[in-house]
Amino acid sequence: MRIGFDARYIRTDHHDGISRFSARLAEHMLPLAQQAGHEVVFLIADEDQRRFLPSGSVVKIAPPTSALEPLVAVSVNPHMFDIVFSPMQTMGSLGKRYKLVLTVHDLIYYSHRTPPRQFNPAIRLLWRLYHLSWWPQRWLLSGASAVVAVSATTQKLISRQRLSKRPVFVVPNAADVAASNHSSASAATRERSLVYMGSFMPYKNVETLARSLNYLDGFTLHLLSRITDGDRRRLERLAPAGSIVFHNGTTDEEYFELLGQATALVSASRDEGFGIPLVEAMSVGTPIVISDIEIFHEIGGDAALYAHPDSPMEFADAVKKLESDVTWNERSQAALRQSALFSWARSAQKLLDVLIEVGRS
Repeated sequence: MRIGFDARYIRTDHHDGISRFSARLAEHMLPLAQQAGHEVVFLIADEDQRRFLPSGSVVKIAPPTSALEPLVAVSVNPHMFDIVFSPMQTMGSLGKRYKLVLTVHDLIYYSHRTPPRQFNPAIRLLWRLYHLSWWPQRWLLSGASAVVAVSATTQKLISRQRLSKRPVFVVPNAADVAASNHSSASAATRERSLVYMGSFMPYKNVETLARSLNYLDGFTLHLLSRITDGDRRRLERLAPAGSIVFHNGTTDEEYFELLGQATALVSASRDEGFGIPLVEAMSVGTPIVISDIEIFHEIGGDAALYAHPDSPMEFADAVKKLESDVTWNERSQAALRQSALFSWARSAQKLLDVLIEVGRS
């Protein structure tokens, strides 16, 4: 088969979630496809995107933010693809002469409609309007031959909301390669510290983590992401003085060093599309204490400790269980085993299997 891989979402400054998903799947799927006798051609919008792709054929077309994106098939059709994969659901499908597989990462903003703060007011307004109804999502997916979801939880939501009549396959997200290059955490080196990696949007519910420190004498919570002054002051008021360390952004090295020293990575999120930090923590043997929601059970399995997202005391009680060396070591080993379920190599093979099945159907 001749496979088109939409690599236009790869960022050329630093990866976000979609960019990393694109680049890592491209990296791992290309040799698998070539070994099986299939040709892969990467669709790019910026020449700099070549730097983040494995050596292979490239076709340059308009960026996905173009007003002509609904008609992108006009540019893609001449390249005679049997099937095209896009890591987003927004690739245009009008007039296409190839099978098309689109990706849905999450549907959380239908329940939590506050848009990301970094967007300008106009984009924030459009964001809210888009998520007022399911029909725009249904319309986008109606042009696909099949849909990929990054989790079984999202796959169920797509089915529950009847967003697509096409087959929906799961190709899981995974932790980046950097996680596997760090030594594992150990009971001997762990500190009375907790790590949170993520934003401070309302559905992330970091407030519960801050309040849990009132029941955890001597524990420190490391908040790693960039934070506004308002969010900092609000969270400081909820926890004992000095118990929260605001890093306001970290490097990968600093992140994994903190994970290697921590008692646990924590998240009280009410909803997620996946949970990359969970996999990153587990991949270095750091236990995870997380909210009792469906997607986190899918990622954390039996390795995680769970607490109600609205109960700081339950979070504190779960953390206290890890003060026992025996319990900590058991959870650490379970975390390492669970993290092995999520790798780019496994996901790339699943994606290739999906493309072959859909392309031949």
